[in-house]
Amino acid sequence: MFQINDNYLKLKAGYLFPEIARRVNAFVTANPEAPLIRLGIGDVTEPLPKSCRDAMKLAIDEMGTHAGFHGYGPEQGYLWLREAIAKWDYSERGCDVDADEIFVSDGSKCDSSNILDILGVDNRIAVTDPVYPVYVDSNVMAGRTGEAVNSGRYKGLTYLPIDATNGFVAPIPEQIVDLIYLCFPNNPTGAVATKEQLSCWVEYARKNNSLILFDAAYEAFIRDKSLPHSIYEIEGARSCAIEFRSFSKNAGFTGTRCAFTVIPKTLKGKKYNGEEIDLWSLWNRRQSTKFNGVSYIIQRGAEAVYSDAGQAEVKSLVNFYMENASIMRQSLVSAGFDVFGGEHAPYVWISVPKEMDSWTFFDFLLSKANIVGTPGSGFGSSGEGYFRLSAFNNRSNVEEAMQRISNL
Repeated sequence: MFQINDNYLKLKAGYLFPEIARRVNAFVTANPEAPLIRLGIGDVTEPLPKSCRDAMKLAIDEMGTHAGFHGYGPEQGYLWLREAIAKWDYSERGCDVDADEIFVSDGSKCDSSNILDILGVDNRIAVTDPVYPVYVDSNVMAGRTGEAVNSGRYKGLTYLPIDATNGFVAPIPEQIVDLIYLCFPNNPTGAVATKEQLSCWVEYARKNNSLILFDAAYEAFIRDKSLPHSIYEIEGARSCAIEFRSFSKNAGFTGTRCAFTVIPKTLKGKKYNGEEIDLWSLWNRRQSTKFNGVSYIIQRGAEAVYSDAGQAEVKSLVNFYMENASIMRQSLVSAGFDVFGGEHAPYVWISVPKEMDSWTFFDFLLSKANIVGTPGSGFGSSGEGYFRLSAFNNRSNVEEAMQRISNL
């Protein structure tokens, strides 16, 4: 009989969000009239920007003509979109990123997993704890870890604990690791990193020939102008970092699907015999073989984000969600919680009551207030004692949810 990939059997208790869905579905089945408010998964709620919708409508009309029809597009993305990204997301911030170094995709979640295709299986991997679960689970699925241990961690990974004592910014490891996953603004904690802190990581990576996998999916929510939006704002990062970005949260493309990954042509890794090879060529080959590109219609919608009207509409969307986050922070502080995040990210990270663990608090909040959040322990053992609430919702739901929590 054919064999399965046994690495999937190492995954503990399923992916975090399906487990949340299972518990919520059980509750709804038992309480069909409960007025549920979902502040768990970070899915947007507001309509797509008008500029993006109009651009996609025009693209659909083009597709209905012989002159404007587009079949297979370039796997790397259309040049006009990559040039817009290079100009507005990088050149305007002083970053040296060329359009040819940008690969358009259907999601940064996908790219942060698929990047493992071009990286060796023997790399030593470091992740923060708590961490966005995809970073860990994709390595488990690919056979790059050992079994899970009692703490919920996996053998073979280096965990960098983050909590209130270190401002939820991971310390530089004392040992040498090859791959480092960093996410700022951080999911789940909402923490941000300064240029000085990122410079320390770049210095470490350059010194030890390590690779930083930098997830900047939430950069649009940064409010402090002194904080970096990209790892490439740090000198030397082009030789040691790959960056993942998305249109999902800033422009509401969670269901529309468009993102991009930056791989500098100056970024090199080593072959088994010690010779250097550029990662750009490997990723280009991977995408050309396994990916057929994002649709022309969607890419036209993404391009509209960089128009004057699109920039204003995206700014309005981001401000809306950050106003939600501000309401949540103020209400939760008033209710007696220790509150983190929510200032430069759409997530609020709170300490749960001392008599509860994070899953107990999840069940308590669900049953007593009909609110769905995300238990911190689902992001790693160091997330125990914390809880994530998402600001991605409409205003009335956010205000109602905060009132319910205040009344508990």
